[in-house]
Amino acid sequence: MDIGLVLQTDPPADLLVERMVRAEAKGFTHGWTFDSVVLWQEPFVIHSRVLERTERLVLGPMVTNPSTRAWEVTASLFATLNDMYGNRTVCGIGRGDSAMRVAGRRPATLDRLSRAMTAIKDLAEGREADVDGAPLRIPWVSEGSLPMWMGAYGPKALDLVGRQADGFILQLADPYLTEWMVKTVRAAAADAGRDPDEVKVCVAAPAYVTDGSVEQRAHAREQCRWFGGMVGNHVADLVSRYGERSDMVPQELTDYVKAREGYDYSHHGRVDNPDTEFVPDTIIDRFCLIGTVDEHLEKLDRLRAAGVDQFAVYAMHDDVDGVIDTYGREVVPAVS
Repeated sequence: MDIGLVLQTDPPADLLVERMVRAEAKGFTHGWTFDSVVLWQEPFVIHSRVLERTERLVLGPMVTNPSTRAWEVTASLFATLNDMYGNRTVCGIGRGDSAMRVAGRRPATLDRLSRAMTAIKDLAEGREADVDGAPLRIPWVSEGSLPMWMGAYGPKALDLVGRQADGFILQLADPYLTEWMVKTVRAAAADAGRDPDEVKVCVAAPAYVTDGSVEQRAHAREQCRWFGGMVGNHVADLVSRYGERSDMVPQELTDYVKAREGYDYSHHGRVDNPDTEFVPDTIIDRFCLIGTVDEHLEKLDRLRAAGVDQFAVYAMHDDVDGVIDTYGREVVPAVS
């Protein structure tokens, strides 16, 4: 199993660059950042610095979207980074939750996302693409490669991942739900005539290492409770589309959002997010990796058995450097 690192592009950018450099030295294979340019700094400027300072790390957004940048702009920036540093980028993409909603706009439809994935990948790999009805090609691209990994939760989105994407990004680390979603993606891939095993699976969630004490577990839960709120946004969308008791969405995924009253995106992805009181401890324990190193390794084994190829550590709490060091020292060697 590969281990990735997900960081927010908070200033100072130099700190993020240094942490990504350290992560590569400790065996992390992928680096990821959020892409919500109102809430955080522009990621791709910083990606260039990271790629310049590293040799093997594969870098990408978790996730970009089809709407905040024109498709040819997104394709060109990936192609430029690949031309400068070798093919070491991956395009994580989704409908656009925080990036769109914080600006008062709606996330993209799945149809628009599908068309964007095709166009961005074709352009970044040197092929002609249809961009809003216009045939375009980037003439200077040669031997480009851009894996397209899509974030998804709901049945229609999971179906699109299986039919089209190179990889699946799932932002929760519950083994039961992961297994259900991976099976859904791979069934869709098989129905589309693809090899299901060619669709890579990345699970991303906060990881907080403790000494096993009750006190540290309680502290870790508070540091990671924001994640349940973030996932709750996507779950609330699913409930609005399919209902609370739909056979298309597992009840385990929908029950906990009943007490959700609202969400202020200005606190998105923050430990001090005030809109996460509805998130129970059981959800934090299921969706995140909290506990001793042995507990982390046990859960990673279960995720690997569910079909996961990469676990990406959301390091967004008060022990970012500690989790990078501990994972590099004790987890990466055990799972690689």
